[in-house]
Amino acid sequence: MTKKDAPPRWDRKMQQRLARGEAAALGELYDRFASLVHGLAHRVLGDERAADGVTRDVFAHVWEHPESYDPKQGPLRSWVAGLTHRLAVQRLRATETAALTRAGEGSAEELERKVRRASVAARADYIVQSMPTPLRAALELAYFQRRDYRQAAADLSITEDEARRRLRLGLQLLSTAHDTGAPGAPPGYGGAA
Repeated sequence: MTKKDAPPRWDRKMQQRLARGEAAALGELYDRFASLVHGLAHRVLGDERAADGVTRDVFAHVWEHPESYDPKQGPLRSWVAGLTHRLAVQRLRATETAALTRAGEGSAEELERKVRRASVAARADYIVQSMPTPLRAALELAYFQRRDYRQAAADLSITEDEARRRLRLGLQLLSTAHDTGAPGAPPGYGGAA
């Protein structure tokens, strides 16, 4: 790993502090990533209480197994997002399987389709949240405010060519939400897990 590829210092220090059992480190990690974790879990599960449970499970796992994060594999944010995704999908499968068993309705294929849809939606949310602000701003103007590239360029005080470039790149990143192992997805975030 080259110096350029080295994980951010904060990630390495946080992992070391968690490994030493510093409760303050867990609090800092929670403050930084709780909204990301809860948002991704809620996107997969569609249920506030279930998302709360996954959020607790994620931070409990991080506290109990800080060594499972390897800074050489990527940013701590991506690892936490991947862990959240994996635990949320496990919970979704468990609850949906139990519901199928009780009701005697539905099929395993329907369950897998639901899990895939939820996974793609969660990956798309993660990609948008992780996107650089200039790309996200251009996409938000185009999508939410129905601006074309000329209007977005004027609103952002950039050239039309730059607006087109930002929109194209943002959409390319967002399109990877359907890919397993997509470049915009965190490590371990591909597939329905």
